[in-house]
Amino acid sequence: MEEGTSESPSHCESTVDHGDADPFQWDTREDCQVRQILDRIADKWSLLVIALLDNRRLRFTELRREIDGVSQRMLTVTLRSLERDGMVKRTVYPVVPPRVEYELTSLGRTLHTTIQSLVTWTEAHQEEIAAARTAYDTRAAEAQEATTP
Repeated sequence: MEEGTSESPSHCESTVDHGDADPFQWDTREDCQVRQILDRIADKWSLLVIALLDNRRLRFTELRREIDGVSQRMLTVTLRSLERDGMVKRTVYPVVPPRVEYELTSLGRTLHTTIQSLVTWTEAHQEEIAAARTAYDTRAAEAQEATTP
């Protein structure tokens, strides 16, 4: 084992010294738990599910109807992963046909607060981002024209 590396697969601190400002707040190795959690909660379907379940319970079909473009399989995978990570609680009612509802856990509600901050930031800066995209696309098109014979 290399010097400075941990034997624990859950140890995710970078072994590179970046001085006072560490641009790597988590290890970039695939087996890093922090990276795995960020990959789960930051994907678009998880963000939408967490946002929709804020202060309410929804059935699978209601979630699927509300989330444009999600397939049944992808929603199932997302909900199972969020349940496994302790973000979503699944309740099955013993009726015929079975009724299943999903809601945020207390942990999921804390994440919703963080997501709301991200949405607020995005709304505040969407015009700047749109302008930057337009400027970038214009430069890219001009560069493409300059290289085309």
